[in-house]
Amino acid sequence: MIQVDARGLACPQPIMMARDVISENPKEFEIIVDNGAPKTNVPRFIKRSGYTVELIEKEDEVTIIARK
Repeated sequence: MIQVDARGLACPQPIMMARDVISENPKEFEIIVDNGAPKTNVPRFIKRSGYTVELIEKEDEVTIIARK
């Protein structure tokens, strides 16, 4: 599975990283984010790209799992 660590990055950088992964058309991938805006913006972007999204929250970070 493709894993992307976007901790410490502000938007739009995590969204751009998600876009790069989506361009490879994987069936599943995950992105880890840790601050406010990416926690809502990245899942929204991924959903609009045709994936289902599962969020796993641990302390101050969120793992976003995307599946087709």
